[in-house]
Amino acid sequence: MKKLLLAIIMLVSYSGISQDTHLQMGSETLQEKAKTITDKYVNELGLRAKQELLFRKKVEEFLIREEEIKKTSEGEDMLNKMVALKQNEAAEMGDILTAIQLEEYKKIRPRIQPLARVKQ
Repeated sequence: MKKLLLAIIMLVSYSGISQDTHLQMGSETLQEKAKTITDKYVNELGLRAKQELLFRKKVEEFLIREEEIKKTSEGEDMLNKMVALKQNEAAEMGDILTAIQLEEYKKIRPRIQPLARVKQ
């Protein structure tokens, strides 16, 4: 009985984890925007082909999250969430980029992907 219960729990957990809802919600517009943004980074960071693909997918994932924040938040709350999102994005880019590329990414990101501004 314990083995059956454990198997059911594992199956339910695995199916819940395996679905990335952020990537499922992507649109062609966000895919194009992610490609445009990635293209700006390619030359400046010297991304290899595999890095470029992973980088583009990560940018698209965070563009989707950014859209969700814009839809559900406003004002200072939105800005705080956007700052946290950008910090998470930089941390996750560390899995794709080399240490040197990551430092350069952090330097040029404000120019290529500026933080949203709060309307007053």
